[in-house]
Amino acid sequence: MKYIDEFRDGDIARKIGERLAQEVQPGRQYSFMEFCGGHTHAISRYGIAEMLPPNVRMVHGPGCPVCVLPIGRVDLAIKLALEFGVIVCTYGDTMRVPASNGMSLVKAKARGGDIRMVYSAADALEIARKNTEREVVFFAIGFETTTPPTALAIRDAHREQLQNFSVMCCHVLTPSAITHILESPEVRQYGTVPIHGFIGPAHVSIVIGSEPYEHFSEEYRKPVVIAGFEPLDVMQAILMLVRQVNEGRAQVENEFSRVVTRHGNQNAQALVSEIFELRPTFEWRGLGEVPYSALKIRPAYARFDAERRFDLRYQPVADNKACECGAILRGVKKPTDCKIFGTVCTPENPVGSCMVSSEGACAAHYSYGRFRDIPVVVEAA
Repeated sequence: MKYIDEFRDGDIARKIGERLAQEVQPGRQYSFMEFCGGHTHAISRYGIAEMLPPNVRMVHGPGCPVCVLPIGRVDLAIKLALEFGVIVCTYGDTMRVPASNGMSLVKAKARGGDIRMVYSAADALEIARKNTEREVVFFAIGFETTTPPTALAIRDAHREQLQNFSVMCCHVLTPSAITHILESPEVRQYGTVPIHGFIGPAHVSIVIGSEPYEHFSEEYRKPVVIAGFEPLDVMQAILMLVRQVNEGRAQVENEFSRVVTRHGNQNAQALVSEIFELRPTFEWRGLGEVPYSALKIRPAYARFDAERRFDLRYQPVADNKACECGAILRGVKKPTDCKIFGTVCTPENPVGSCMVSSEGACAAHYSYGRFRDIPVVVEAA
């Protein structure tokens, strides 16, 4: 299949691995963050980490939209369903994110909440059209990739003068998160999380283009290589990052040029700008409050803003103390550093959000056998 099979060729992957082994400099450490959960998934699924030289380390970033969704936001969606009696629509993985008091949207549904899994914002809009006597709220999450469809749904609802549809907007922004990571004490002050470059996200970059990453190469002297999600895309991007580091360069390079352009999808950007504006601050799971890192609905479309319509007040909620998801999202720890990984916390029984979505680092490690790296401790009788 075009653009699939040729990017999964094992022989070519081994050749790229051999070239990496030749080009890395002995005694030098290379630490690259793959921001996007899709890349984390590919690295685990195809065993890419095992094909890299020992001195090349991949650091998992916070680019999984389900993983960074804070508990307090899920609590609000549950409140809408159980207390306000609205129809809550959202994506499948979002329904399994652990919330307060052992709850989740799935469990709230079992308690009688009308909570429905949808594949798109358009699906939620259609449910509102068919249930005009009920309030319908789309619990919208995701990065720049899923934001334009939400904006389109709001614009369509506005044009149709649909009275029973609103959106609880939790769309977040990639560049702001990368900036926050680079400004974090672990990276900038203490150096406990060394980052020598980034693999830029694929789908996000189709929308926003490669230009927004130029700030990181210029201001922070960090190379960025935008890559597709296939294994050869990822390996080629790592090779391109190694070459930039070796040559002392810090530029934005586009490995995914078959889809991504410098300026991105400007029609989608214009639609998002029409419907949304920046929030001054937004809490991310694992990162805490991140300035100007999320979107809210503009006043012109305020009647479609569920937070305003239902007078919702956000309250932050601490993560489960046994879960290391926050540290994993910051790149401070690996999934196997968590004591409950693969035992108490599994994809069937997720304690933390990183085990919910297939893009989460913990779920990817577990699903593709990376949990076998956990040392087995045998206690004496």
